[in-house]
Amino acid sequence: EEGAAVKSLKIVENGVFQEDRVREAMSAVPEEAKKEAALIGRIEGRGEVSAPIRCSGSRNLADNIADLKAQVAANQKGIRLLHDLVKQYGLETVQNYMYFVQENAEEAVRSMLVRLSLAHNLPEVGVLNSVDYMDDGSRIQLALTIDRKERKALFDFRGTSPQSLGNCNCPRAVCYSAIIYCLRCLVEQDIPLNQGCLLPVDVIIPDGSLLSPNEKAAVVGGNVLTSQRLTDVILSAFGACACSQGCMNNLTFGDSSLGYYETIAGGGGAGPTWEGESGVHSHMTNTRITDAEVLERRYPVLLRCFSLRKGSGGKGQHSGGEGVVRDIEFLRPLSVGILSERRSFPPPGAKGGQEALRGINLLLRRNHDDDEGEEGLQKEEKYSSCDTVAVSADPLADCGSYEVVNLGPKNSFSVLRGDRIRICTHGGG
Repeated sequence: EEGAAVKSLKIVENGVFQEDRVREAMSAVPEEAKKEAALIGRIEGRGEVSAPIRCSGSRNLADNIADLKAQVAANQKGIRLLHDLVKQYGLETVQNYMYFVQENAEEAVRSMLVRLSLAHNLPEVGVLNSVDYMDDGSRIQLALTIDRKERKALFDFRGTSPQSLGNCNCPRAVCYSAIIYCLRCLVEQDIPLNQGCLLPVDVIIPDGSLLSPNEKAAVVGGNVLTSQRLTDVILSAFGACACSQGCMNNLTFGDSSLGYYETIAGGGGAGPTWEGESGVHSHMTNTRITDAEVLERRYPVLLRCFSLRKGSGGKGQHSGGEGVVRDIEFLRPLSVGILSERRSFPPPGAKGGQEALRGINLLLRRNHDDDEGEEGLQKEEKYSSCDTVAVSADPLADCGSYEVVNLGPKNSFSVLRGDRIRICTHGGG
């Protein structure tokens, strides 16, 4: 419903940032929004007159432009550093070492493939299989063929579900990112991440599938959710570890004057010799959450609880990490969105270990019939303890007189002053 779709746009020309060009592209109303408004207009009997368009290409254009300028500046810094390197060592030497880095990565991955093939007692050409499901039932299926003689692998995702009507479709580039990340995790050498890791690998991804959607499919959830599930599927095929939370638990809230976005941690999967980490982001995410003091100072919210969700990790000889409980009270009316996974299918264990608890997202609605202006929120109510939640995996603990509504894995909704959202993330298997 919102967002500019830009296939290709030259934003720097002759050393000048093309701000007017960017503003025009980012301010355009998306074509799908125009079509939807026209359809609603016909349904409502407006004839050829479209219904009002309630979305735009960008929510905060100034921030978008600042981000783009920062990326351009980072690229310019990289160019200058590369020029300095060439001046110091010469172009031929620098180019040679670029190839050396890739050749070393290629050899490291080939050696890893042979080692894991032998560890799994596979024949010379053997297959490892793995499958997992998104909360909407979409299947991600992998047949991983390892050829010890050729020292290479085939990642075959045939059998994966078709692209989704929702936004969890995953671009091919993200699929390749998940593969190269897993390969880098599995090698036993300390190597820089580079394209050489993919040289011993062939990949089959069916067109029109969840992992290779058409260009008009919505993909925001593919980057932050499906990428995580892909990582779990690949590492499970290799038998490297149990599944981690497989989700980034994306929370947004705001109005016309502000916007806030955070991703919330969960539990890491256990391995053959280690316990899963608790309250951490895992695998394909690298964001840090805003400090509680900064959050409450800059935004109209109160952080009621942020703690580990005890008992949420899968039990075993090595147990999975614990998820977290994050409970936020809103101090004025706002629009809120939650984009998450593992609310239907929990993170599985491995080698006989137990699965983790599922996550759950709850809206706690305050009884607004008793509001008496700002004094309607009594101080003792606003700062009531949530220790009961912190020491229990029960998401309904300490809900008091609030009306509790299950939001499901993905939802957008409005809140009033005094309402709360409680996000209980899942642990690792």
